[in-house]
Amino acid sequence: MIKYFENLAKALLGLSYSELAASEQKVIDSIAEQTTVAENVNDSFGEQLTFGQRIADSVAAFGGSWLFISLFFLFIILWILVNSYWFLGEESFDPFPFILLNLGLSSLAAFQAPIIMMSQNRQAAKDRIKQEAAYQINLKLELEIMRLHARLDEMNKGKK
Repeated sequence: MIKYFENLAKALLGLSYSELAASEQKVIDSIAEQTTVAENVNDSFGEQLTFGQRIADSVAAFGGSWLFISLFFLFIILWILVNSYWFLGEESFDPFPFILLNLGLSSLAAFQAPIIMMSQNRQAAKDRIKQEAAYQINLKLELEIMRLHARLDEMNKGKK
């Protein structure tokens, strides 16, 4: 069987089986064994999520939504209106430059940004896995088409 893999790799890719990258070896194995290389990356990747990663995804999903933007905009407007009204009555707990509001906004940004970046980094890793899976599928399709083309050429030579 090893000889078959070696011959298949030489014939299709022009390299020995041992010289191929792991993903290319997987494609050759798939062709030789007549199995698929397609896999659901979401299923395999989703099983590995830690509690922190799931929270980061939730925070990123909510923090990047129009609902969050709308609620936060409403909160800021209410904060300004309440403090402006109380400021006129000289009982404001956060007078005009709204230093407490700025502190809250800065703190939110300081905590939210790294959490969103964690989620984005994980999504980038997932995208790399998806790209590798797509590469394997495309390579297998290309190699199978080359094999079919070679068989058709052989059949056409036999007819002449």
